Amino acid sequence: MSAAPLHPFHLAFPVNDLAAARTFYGGLLGCPEGRSSPDWIDFNFYGHQIVAHLAPGETTDVAANAVDGHGVPVRHFGVVLSMEEWEAAAEKLTKANIEFVIKPYIRFRGEPGEQATMFFKDPSGNAIEMKAFADISSLFAK
Repeated sequence: MSAAPLHPFHLAFPVNDLAAARTFYGGLLGCPEGRSSPDWIDFNFYGHQIVAHLAPGETTDVAANAVDGHGVPVRHFGVVLSMEEWEAAAEKLTKANIEFVIKPYIRFRGEPGEQATMFFKDPSGNAIEMKAFADISSLFAK
């Protein structure tokens, strides 16, 4: 069975500071900027549209659930990269001294769904996960 074509998702999320969001998403993560206004900025997040909306006070710490011995932020978004892209991102973020919620590592080693993962937060506290699969066909493996 072949996979259905992927459609870009749209995600709007709150930030406390648009300039900090622009530096983080546009500068550090390399997401090209799209439209913007004094209250929001569109970014191309690996082909998906994410929109940072200025909403001071709407960002809060989120609960975490235990996954593979780590506290995974319940509310998070992210992207599935190739292993090479993931390794490059992990190296770039490490060199930038990003404080990881979960440092880059391989999760579910030897099990269906084995994956490389890392979690970190943007300047407003929004949790982001970047992951990769050595075998992308195991993305939805049980």
